[in-house]
Amino acid sequence: MKTQQFVVVGLGRFGSSLALELMDLGYEVLGIDCNEEVVHEFSNRLTHAVVADSTEEEVLKSLGVRNFDCGIVAIGSDIQTSILTAILLKDSGIKTVVAKAISVLHGRALEKLGIDRVIFPERDMGVRVAHQLVTTNMLDYIELSKDYSIVELKAPNCLNGKSLAELNPRVRFGCSIVALHREHGIIVAPTAMDQICEGDIMVVIGPNRKIDEFESSLNEDEE
Repeated sequence: MKTQQFVVVGLGRFGSSLALELMDLGYEVLGIDCNEEVVHEFSNRLTHAVVADSTEEEVLKSLGVRNFDCGIVAIGSDIQTSILTAILLKDSGIKTVVAKAISVLHGRALEKLGIDRVIFPERDMGVRVAHQLVTTNMLDYIELSKDYSIVELKAPNCLNGKSLAELNPRVRFGCSIVALHREHGIIVAPTAMDQICEGDIMVVIGPNRKIDEFESSLNEDEE
C-alpha cells in the first residue's frame, strides 16, 4: 500500500507538532516554511523540509505538491498568506486540503473557498479543557458536530463488574460505548456481555445532551 504523504505549510507550534506526529505515525511529510532557521531545525526530523514562499504557484509546482494526499495550511499570523496558500493547494489538485483558522471570519473565508476542513486549534482545545474541568470522569472530548461528540469517561467504582447489558447506555441514555480502554489493551465494539472494570476508559459516542445525562448519572451513582 502506498504511504500517505502530507505537506505542511507553516512550521510554527501547531504545524510542527502536527508534522512530527504524522512522522511518528509512519507517514511522509514535506514541511514548508519561509523562515530558514525554522526549516533547518526540522530538516532532519521530517521527510523533507524546504524554505519557500507558499504564495508562489510556480514554487509549489516545482515541489510537486499536487502529488501529495493532503495539504495542511498551518500558517497562524498572516491571514492573507494562509488564504492564498490554501487556494493554491486546492487548485494544485491535492485530494484534501486542511487549514488552520485564527478567527471565525478567517474560518468562514476558508470554508467559502471550498477548503475540506477548517481547524480552530485554540478554540477546540479551549472547549476540550472546559469540558474536562467541569466533569469528574471526563478525560477527553472531541466534538463531531454541534450536537454530537465522542468522549472518554473513566469508569467509576460503581460500574466495576457490570456488563454493558446491565448498564444499557443506549436504551437508558441514548448514547453508546464503542470501546473500552484498559491496562492490557482495548476492546473495540464491546458486546453486551463484556464487563466494565474499575479504571476502564469508556469511549462514548452520542448526542451531547445524552452524554451529559450519562456522565451525571455516573457521578450520582458514585456518591
